[in-house]
Parts: sequence; structure tokens; C-alpha cells
Amino acid sequence: MPNKRYRPERLAQEIQREVDDILLKRVRDPRVQDITITGVDVTGDLQQATIYYSLLSDKASDGEKAQAGLDKATGLIRKELGARLNIFKTPAIKFERDPSIQYGNRIDELLKKLHQENQL
Repeated sequence: MPNKRYRPERLAQEIQREVDDILLKRVRDPRVQDITITGVDVTGDLQQATIYYSLLSDKASDGEKAQAGLDKATGLIRKELGARLNIFKTPAIKFERDPSIQYGNRIDELLKKLHQENQL
């Protein structure tokens, strides 16, 4: 069976979809239950993928637990990706918390505060 030719953007989409599914169906660690995969960056040579995630909780301890759970599951996730993606070499993966979600929440808070001050 011939190998598919992947572009980084296409591979990123495939990885995002598959990692979402793997976290839902294969990873049993309770630390990763409330995680949402928000995006994936793949290097041009398809050798590395950074997977961004967000959490419902803003607590720092929950963020640390989630990161620890993802770090522990990285081997299983990469192995599953290798089996699911028709690609010569599965990229090395690392997980990073998506800062844009927290940034957006902070902007919302500031706008609400500003709006309340203007009401006075």
C-alpha cells in the first residue's frame, strides 16, 4: 500500500482528530479527561508535532496534573498515531497548554470590569 504524501497542515488536522479520539477512547488517566485539543503544529519535515490543549479549569494544580497525565500518555498516543496514520515515520509529539484560551478569558474579564465601571 503506497504511503500518503502529507503536507504539514493536513498531517496536523489528522493528528488533532486522532489524538482527540485516542484521549477519549484509549487513555484511561483521569488527569486528561477535561482536556480539549485546540490545535497542532507540525514541522515542515513532518518530524515533530506540538499539540496544543486547553482545560476547563483555571487552577494551576489542574494544569500541572493534566500536563503530567499527557506526558505519561505520550508513548501510548504516539504508538496509536503510528498505527492509525499511514505515514513512514510518526512524528515526535509534545503537549503544550494553549495560552490563547487563558488570554481570551482575561480579555473578557477586563472588558466586563470596564463595562461595570462605566455603568457607575
